[in-house]
Amino acid sequence: MQIKNTLRLYNTLTREIEDFVPGNDRKVGVYACGPTVYDYTHIGHIRKYVFDDVLVRLLRYLAYDVTHVMNITDVGHLVSDADTGEDKLEKGARREGKTAWDVAKFYEDYFFKTMDQVLVSRPDVICRATEYIPEQISLIQKLEALGFTYTISDGVYFDSTKFANYGKLAGFIPEKQLAGARVEQVAGKKHATDFALWKLTSAGIKRDMEWESPWGKGFPGWHIECSAMSMKFLGDTIDIHTGGIDHIPIHHTNEIAQSEAATGKQFVKYWIHHNFLLVNGTKMSKSLDNYYTLEDIVKRSFMPVALRYLFLQTHYRQESNFTWEALDAAQTAYRELKSQVAVIKTQVEKGERQSLSEEKLVKVNNLRKEFKDVIRMDLNTPQTLACVWQILKSNVPVIDKYELLMICDEILGLGLLEVASASSYIEPIPGEIEKLLRLRSQLRSEKKFNEADRVRKDIENKGYTVIDEPESSSVKKN
Repeated sequence: MQIKNTLRLYNTLTREIEDFVPGNDRKVGVYACGPTVYDYTHIGHIRKYVFDDVLVRLLRYLAYDVTHVMNITDVGHLVSDADTGEDKLEKGARREGKTAWDVAKFYEDYFFKTMDQVLVSRPDVICRATEYIPEQISLIQKLEALGFTYTISDGVYFDSTKFANYGKLAGFIPEKQLAGARVEQVAGKKHATDFALWKLTSAGIKRDMEWESPWGKGFPGWHIECSAMSMKFLGDTIDIHTGGIDHIPIHHTNEIAQSEAATGKQFVKYWIHHNFLLVNGTKMSKSLDNYYTLEDIVKRSFMPVALRYLFLQTHYRQESNFTWEALDAAQTAYRELKSQVAVIKTQVEKGERQSLSEEKLVKVNNLRKEFKDVIRMDLNTPQTLACVWQILKSNVPVIDKYELLMICDEILGLGLLEVASASSYIEPIPGEIEKLLRLRSQLRSEKKFNEADRVRKDIENKGYTVIDEPESSSVKKN
């Protein structure tokens, strides 16, 4: 199938928006850096995977044969990117009094439960680092045979000075990066930008996760898993690799070095990086008490998909600022969108398609073209949402309007296809009642029970009954 208008994507490697041309005709390999499963998935993580989902949906809409691979980091990610400190999984195990295996399973399940609630589709391949240890050892052996490694008491390291163009993704020159740098993180480590491929278990340290290797008992470094697993499922060269911008200077830079050193081929054609999510204009942090999970969203009576709608309002390469007020506005807009779709669906079910006048036909085609043009320009979801509302307000026949909206939703993933017709559509709770319900939930979390009771009575006086459940509260009309 020939696509006339090309998808264009910003490539971090070239720092330009480029036409997307896959390496194998219509087949596309997408590798997404997955979660390190040692703690709860937070809303910053959700933003990244929502946009991965939109990208994959768009590729499939454009008739590409996509293989979407995502790793699960369940070993080897240390608390410091300088290859020092404790493995995050082992630290999580000690914190919770469980095994590292149990911790990984619990937080992986939590991650996918979260993704399901915000309508993020499952990848085609989900690969856990612990399940591909032989592949990682084999890749390290290949790098060793090619002369790119050295071994010290701490483990096996990649010598970054032996790889030409190290740092090209991040845009730094290794010689300048190394000049004056103090290499003191690991005894015996030669250069500041060298990185661990295999870490040896320290004497006297008990680990849940460790394996025998040619260099001794230990575990893989963080970076090697992505190269080994992506090569296994997608070959030596990947079409698209996604991740957060925080991965650019170290994790993805090191992936490129070890992969291209091993194969002599370009590792990734298009690097797609998502920007940070701020909360009230600041970095999200547990210490600042602004670290939110999807459960926190639901407890305040927000719909999970309203969070997805909020994220789509900002371009993936821009910082997004989360506030409760912004989420409230997004939920109001999303509810209105669903309500209007329900009415249109009812009209479609009752009506019959009529022949379009030349004027209406041109309008339908223009609306379709505008939507396709903006979403194909580097995933411009804010303008795409604007197109959705433009379609809603247009005077084209309802059948054509509905079909256009379903095309939009095929890519944006807001669940509009599942919206019931108006005859069975449940009337949304008024915004005023929702705000009162959220206020009551907040007061209860702050143990201000007398004030919370007064808000409850206010809700009841307005004709609604409050229903308290273990994890959240809801209301129903009397």
